[in-house]
Amino acid sequence: MLNACTPEFVAALGTTLPEGTLRSPDARYLEEPRGRWTGQGGVLAAPRSTEDVATIVRACAAARVGIVPWGGGTGLVGGQLMPSGTAPLILSLERMNRLRAVHGDEGVLVVEAGMILADVQAAAAEVGRLFPLSLASEGTAQIGGNLAANAGGVNVLRYGNTRDLVLGVEAVLPDGSVLHGLKRMRKDNAGYDLRHLLIGSEGSLGIITAASLRMVARPAVQATALLVVDSPATALRLLALCDARLPGMVSAFELISGQGLRFLAETMPDVRLPFDVLPEWCVLVDLGLPAALDGPETMAGLLDEAMETGLVTDGVVAASAGQRDGLWRVRESLPLANRKVGAVSSHDISLPLSEIAGFIPQAMVALASLGDWRINCFGHLGDGNLHFNVFPMPGRSRADHENQRDAVKTCVHDLVASLGGSVAAEHGVGRLKVGDLERYADPAKLAAMRAIKVALDPLGIMNPGAVLRQG
Repeated sequence: MLNACTPEFVAALGTTLPEGTLRSPDARYLEEPRGRWTGQGGVLAAPRSTEDVATIVRACAAARVGIVPWGGGTGLVGGQLMPSGTAPLILSLERMNRLRAVHGDEGVLVVEAGMILADVQAAAAEVGRLFPLSLASEGTAQIGGNLAANAGGVNVLRYGNTRDLVLGVEAVLPDGSVLHGLKRMRKDNAGYDLRHLLIGSEGSLGIITAASLRMVARPAVQATALLVVDSPATALRLLALCDARLPGMVSAFELISGQGLRFLAETMPDVRLPFDVLPEWCVLVDLGLPAALDGPETMAGLLDEAMETGLVTDGVVAASAGQRDGLWRVRESLPLANRKVGAVSSHDISLPLSEIAGFIPQAMVALASLGDWRINCFGHLGDGNLHFNVFPMPGRSRADHENQRDAVKTCVHDLVASLGGSVAAEHGVGRLKVGDLERYADPAKLAAMRAIKVALDPLGIMNPGAVLRQG
């Protein structure tokens, strides 16, 4: 059993740390974006160095006090707060936000975990490079939290998940020892790769304090269009056409449903929608091109071919950076519009591409047996990651369906699992999906995960209750 983070423990810990490291957590450290849970914490620790993080972890291990890492608070599965149990220590690396090194010729940044993702992107831009991880929350999310969750975002199709952009990590392990793993090599087969074990572990195996990140060449030209299709199946055929005509140049391919556009019109009228009649399905296509290609001309040619073959019925091609930003604003505003409406149940799922076209109508039919709903299906179609969110009908609220939430989630997740998909695509497991992991994970994988947790964190102090059920 873990012990509470008591005033006596806090007082003793304070004598070993620089003044101002510890303070009472204010509301933002105890909230999550969807407003479903409220966290707790005996103290907030905001260290400025890896050595101070190690001191904190050693003290928590000695006293058997749980540690909940906080990396910007943007997580959607409750991994950043602990709503029940003994009060933990909340650990925020927000003060560890330095750019430690820039190796422009190597295409490498070394950053501390508290650095805001948008600042990491800006640091890469200053040396003419691109750090391609891009999320709607990039203005507040910290890179350490992105690594802990193995965040996805809109550019996975071209550049991969967060783990594909990391060459090495520095981390404090559950016993307070420091893993000095800030390697900058592309190849290193010297034993187990602990970097990939820690990335995606959601703070349950250690605290990432810094990382060596891979930058890529910036596309010389960008081209963006919002294209109307008649179905997700047609959208997938359009993706195949884009890949065939411009291999390796499709940066993002985002599916948007008519329901999502209607939510925007209803809740965010300041977001300009480029169609007089809102389509039922459209895709936002973003290309990164070499200097030899003209962006609008290339996209227009792609649009012409798609219309000739019946894949696209209408479309808007951005003719300027401002128009491109306007089209992306439509896509990036969807989560906020969802929040304003209030979902009964939200699902971050991934499927094999060939299963997506069948899944969507099957899921809608299955949900209809539970009641009447509005469904906003959108997301990163290019990599198979959909956000399949279920909302009440007009005049009702999610509170009216509180007793149906679990049934709705199980209905969607059972179908995803039957089609070989995942119920935790890019947001992680956190505390929200611990039961789902137990229900759907391969038994051998789950047993191995539990063995790794016990081996590295035998006291169970690292983000207790996240990813794996607290013993």
